[in-house]
Amino acid sequence: MITKDKTTVYSKPLKESIAIDRMMFKFEGNDSAPTMVFFGGVHGNETAGVFALREALGQIEQDKIAIHGSIYAIAGNLKALEKGQRFIDTDLNRMWTLHQINALKQKTTLNVEEQEQLEIYRLLEDILSSKEGPVYFTDLHTTSSKTLPFITINDAMINRKFSLMFPVPIVLGIEEYLEGPLLSYINELGYVSLGFESGQHYQKNAVLNSIAFINLALVFSGIVKQDDVPDYEKYKDYLTKQSKNISNIFEVIYLHNLEENESFEMQLGYKSFEPIKKGNVLALSNNKEIASKYNARIFMPLYQKKGKEGFFIIRKINPFFLKLSQVLRHCNAENFLTVFPGITWNDTNQNTLKVNTVIAKYFAKPIFHLLGYRSKRVNQNYLILNNREKVSRTQIYKNEFWNK
Repeated sequence: MITKDKTTVYSKPLKESIAIDRMMFKFEGNDSAPTMVFFGGVHGNETAGVFALREALGQIEQDKIAIHGSIYAIAGNLKALEKGQRFIDTDLNRMWTLHQINALKQKTTLNVEEQEQLEIYRLLEDILSSKEGPVYFTDLHTTSSKTLPFITINDAMINRKFSLMFPVPIVLGIEEYLEGPLLSYINELGYVSLGFESGQHYQKNAVLNSIAFINLALVFSGIVKQDDVPDYEKYKDYLTKQSKNISNIFEVIYLHNLEENESFEMQLGYKSFEPIKKGNVLALSNNKEIASKYNARIFMPLYQKKGKEGFFIIRKINPFFLKLSQVLRHCNAENFLTVFPGITWNDTNQNTLKVNTVIAKYFAKPIFHLLGYRSKRVNQNYLILNNREKVSRTQIYKNEFWNK
């Protein structure tokens, strides 16, 4: 039965409606123990995460499973979830910049997503102000195209190490192409934060993949003991099969970003992680063909009306370079970058680099990526690079078993 003071969310694949509050679940324990914060439905047409949280955490509540720490499940865009659309006024997952948040606090009139953002922001402040132990954030999403389940992360080592616990592919670098995702904001606060894309919007396996992921995340964070999850091996095997045994790490190398009033139509049939060749026609833009410039893989092709990212292209990262990046970061090799012409620190805390694109043009992006730097904004002469490692709260995760 749906009550009037709650938000009604409908699942097409499950043919079921549920009533939810902003805080779907809250299990609070010792503040020095691990904390897991789940988000579901940050995009209102992506209901799989909401239903998966209801199922997975509802089972924990029903079975009275012991929890060693705290768990919070937060529903994202309530107004958009009720209407079953991505957003009402503004994409809630493109608003999480410091400038936007500071402006939000001063506003007297808010649009729908600004109201949603303010409520979520206040919840985050309350949660983080009370926690001393490791805190994990997971944002559950789905895509408009068919896809393997996968994880997206900002490339800090704490994110990478925790993500490697899951039997699914990992994609790095997407934050370099997007402005204002919720998890980028959280990652800038220094916490472990993962995006999990469980499948296509209205497929039942997107819900099942999310249920499996939620249970594994609780075990890997130490909040729930493996022995207390009867289907632990089943969940792990299921995600492995759904991912077709692909557990590589990939990197975003291109985004076709939609211009205002651009007529865009993705060629039918593409699915995430599908191999593509240079010259393959991927989409039509203003009735002109867009051909791939790479031998790589297509990633998150757009098959819905709302959204500004037409498609991404990704490629597998050689494991040697992943290991090299770990060694270089451990040695603080970035401290030597500023001896080269055209590269200076952009701030007194030495968290960002300012790169003269003319003088330092021979420094390819992969070199900076090895050291944990990702570009966030470019003007005519300079590239600004942010370092995730500098802000990571590595100390609070140092005793976690996945970080050994």
